[in-house]
Amino acid sequence: MNIAEWLARTATAAPDSPALLVGTEVVGIYRDFAARASAIAAWLIETHGFEPGDRAAFFMGNRIEYLWLMYGVWFAGGVVVPVNAKLHWKELGVVVEDSEPALLFVEDTQPGELPPGSATALVRVGEAARIADVARGPGRPPLPRADADLAWLFYTSGTTGKPKGVMLTHGNLVAMSLTYLVDVDEVSAADATLYAAPISHGAGLYNFVHVLRGARHVVPPSGGFDADEVLALARGCGRLSMFAAPTMVRRLTDTARRTGSAADGLRTLVYGGGPMYVADIQEALDVFGPRFVQIYGQGESPMCITVLPRADIAGCGHPNWLQRLGGVGRAQSCVEVAVVDAEGHALAAGQIGEIVVRGPTVMAGYWRNPTGTASALRHGWLWTGDVGSLDTDGHLTLMDRSKDVIISGGSNIYPREVEECLLLHPAVHEACAIGEPDREWGEKVVAFVVPRSGQALDEAALEAHCLAHMARFKRPKRYRFVLELPKNHNGKVMKSELRAATSLVASLRS
Repeated sequence: MNIAEWLARTATAAPDSPALLVGTEVVGIYRDFAARASAIAAWLIETHGFEPGDRAAFFMGNRIEYLWLMYGVWFAGGVVVPVNAKLHWKELGVVVEDSEPALLFVEDTQPGELPPGSATALVRVGEAARIADVARGPGRPPLPRADADLAWLFYTSGTTGKPKGVMLTHGNLVAMSLTYLVDVDEVSAADATLYAAPISHGAGLYNFVHVLRGARHVVPPSGGFDADEVLALARGCGRLSMFAAPTMVRRLTDTARRTGSAADGLRTLVYGGGPMYVADIQEALDVFGPRFVQIYGQGESPMCITVLPRADIAGCGHPNWLQRLGGVGRAQSCVEVAVVDAEGHALAAGQIGEIVVRGPTVMAGYWRNPTGTASALRHGWLWTGDVGSLDTDGHLTLMDRSKDVIISGGSNIYPREVEECLLLHPAVHEACAIGEPDREWGEKVVAFVVPRSGQALDEAALEAHCLAHMARFKRPKRYRFVLELPKNHNGKVMKSELRAATSLVASLRS
């Protein structure tokens, strides 16, 4: 099934329902939403010879046009290739070269040009808007697509090399969306979803379930994440939900506590995309109450591996509450999750190994990359590259990426353990642990620490704190105090930059 059928159905069933908002202002009802998508599809087919399976890339920040342009591509049977808007034009070129899109949609102010000889047509969003403005009536329906047909090419961040195009099918996206309703949160036509995180990534993937239920789609006037703006939009829109990286939750909590803002109108915060430390979620619960759901997923199984539901996060009466709060929940309904050794043998409860997943949300493979596909998809499972353990109740604790594990003196040290310990100190705002090469131990733990505003910290205090809370061999051997940690567009700490800084300091010392 073409997932764009959901928009066509909602536009028929509730044509006058508010669909698209900039801030609190309604700028499109569902009839208009579908009509614009249909007009774009007709233009793609008639003007550009666009055929089913052709790709269209997007290089723009969050805006309402993003949504109906993507649906226009799906109405035409095509594949969307959303690209992180913060990339350099040359980095975008790598994705364009690999995916070979028929068109590239960009901001009106984007000065870049495509390489000479490129077959990709450059279309500015203002031009596309003028084409869609002529839409009248229901237009053409979405072209039929099979569940196995591609719908979305999601490019990985490429932090370890050339980015890979994750092939997500219509069937993947349907399974992900329906599982949201079963495991994550209910959605009704009275609800609204906020695109404060990039539409090109997780926040955009959650558009489908909200289209299916005829909910409102809100793009903040800033086009991005601003904690004060989010809290104001929650009050203005009401019943507002959003996907957020843990760092965004941290900033919302800090802002609400600083300003005394209530959580009026904020319905659900789904967080994922990185570790949420126990101390941080406890403080967020104290400020906002039971409004949180955690998901664990990857681009290769989008938004859909495990879930820690609202009741489990809020359920402080459970004897294992703190342990579960530090984990990522149980398998979502449509997938199986296991922890295995290097040979793929399932490990017993409590043992640490690589997390694998299988089910209808798992990608079809990497675009034009059979080697990468064969490495990630083995024996019917997606090998995530993440390290964790399952308890006897099926709750998953995510330790770290396998490449981030620190091996010191032959013992594995998981950075998250160190970071969780440091965050228990009342003067620590953020922390990140990495491994640094060491002649004697192989690696030693280096901790980057951001103090809370107005708080003083020194190595002696942190050393005493760590010795009081964890094994001596796991404690950091060196501390670096910084004003902030480097983060990417999804709010994840870029450990590669911290390792580079550490290596530079080490080379200057030698």
